[in-house]
Amino acid sequence: MPTYLGLDGFRFGWVAAWIDERGDHGFDYSPGLTRLLALPHARAMIDMPIGLNPSGYRACDLRARELIGPAVFLGARRDLWTFPDMAAANRYYWEQEGKGRGVSAQLWNIRDKLKEVDDAMAPARQPTIGEAHPELIFWNLAGRVRLEPKTSSRGQAQRIALLRDRGFTKIETWLTLRYRTGIGRDDLIDACACAVAARESTQRVGDDEIDPRGLRMKINY
Repeated sequence: MPTYLGLDGFRFGWVAAWIDERGDHGFDYSPGLTRLLALPHARAMIDMPIGLNPSGYRACDLRARELIGPAVFLGARRDLWTFPDMAAANRYYWEQEGKGRGVSAQLWNIRDKLKEVDDAMAPARQPTIGEAHPELIFWNLAGRVRLEPKTSSRGQAQRIALLRDRGFTKIETWLTLRYRTGIGRDDLIDACACAVAARESTQRVGDDEIDPRGLRMKINY
């Protein structure tokens, strides 16, 4: 029975949610990505950029931001993780590309996970391991309308309801089991959304750009 895997980063590692075609589902977590990607799966989706250029903004990020707004971080670039601090990174990018073309604190804070995904990926893996964005997935599941902010109680309820409709009937129980793991509420919800995309996605933004390592830059939803 094919299994579909969704992954999202959290403070201490990665959380994975999986669902199969019968509706069986579960979640797991690990400090590193390798063990979770080794779980049996027909297709996996990760909430993390795959495919990085040394400069500039990715076209798929710009297009996704047009659809769902600033939930899409701009500025993911290869070797971002080599700078000693965010100020040094932004000085470099401003000098090379123009002021305002730097990175946000949110993107800077996930630089190590960006590298971890980049190290794990190769063009041959892309047919079964892809990039997704949870907010783009929820936008699509909701009939292409933006939901309330995910930090609001209404927004959380909207997202949980959409996941329940797609078979994640245990999601509310799981949210009570994550305590003392470091997994954030949004992290687990987003991993489930990525699993839905792994099972159902036929749409994407991007796919025209290929990075220097041969990785296609596209966001599935």
